[in-house]
Amino acid sequence: MAKAPVAGQVKTRLLSSFTAEEAAELSRSLLMDQLNHLQELDTTDFYLAFAPDDAQLLMEKLAPPCFHLFPQQGDDLGARMAAVFERLFQIGHKNIVLIGGDLPPVPLHFFDQAYALLEAPDKPVVLGPSRDGGYYLVGSNRPTPQIFQGMSWSHSEVLTETQNKLASLKVDYHLLSPWFDIDTTDDLRHLESVSDNALKKAMRNTLPLLGRLRLNKTTGPLD
Repeated sequence: MAKAPVAGQVKTRLLSSFTAEEAAELSRSLLMDQLNHLQELDTTDFYLAFAPDDAQLLMEKLAPPCFHLFPQQGDDLGARMAAVFERLFQIGHKNIVLIGGDLPPVPLHFFDQAYALLEAPDKPVVLGPSRDGGYYLVGSNRPTPQIFQGMSWSHSEVLTETQNKLASLKVDYHLLSPWFDIDTTDDLRHLESVSDNALKKAMRNTLPLLGRLRLNKTTGPLD
């Protein structure tokens, strides 16, 4: 799932350090790096659920040809995620994993693990915790739209609320290794601290962009 990287509409929590145009360029770079990285999963069908509805042409330019595109539907994040799962289950997919498009490229072995876990029928949901208290990945092997209903979003207890919701529904789940989003300058500092060669190799657009932005600012974009 991804928002079109349009100035003023993405990465707004970074506007204290970046202009709206720079924040949009960062969002664009992260999205491109993520989509290109995912192509290395050779047993997966790829979809890009985008917003807003009129962003089709822009997103087609950014997405590799292997991605099937369709617009998101729903009034809030939970409804939009539920709609993506519903659409993909309806066309016959069995193990579905959903991530956001504008976070650092998720290690490919996380997906291998998620799909392997979803092959087991006893725990139909898999979650990837993010360091901000939410989750960067959610997967399921059967329709479970209830886990997205009545939720509040964009706060540090999203994962906990989701776990409580799953417990109330008596739905077992697996947790993957943690990962992180890029929403604040603290997240960017964390990115700089990660010494993962595979991650650095996958961020072919984002890391050079951050280097250019730092050079263009007196104190650096992360200060």
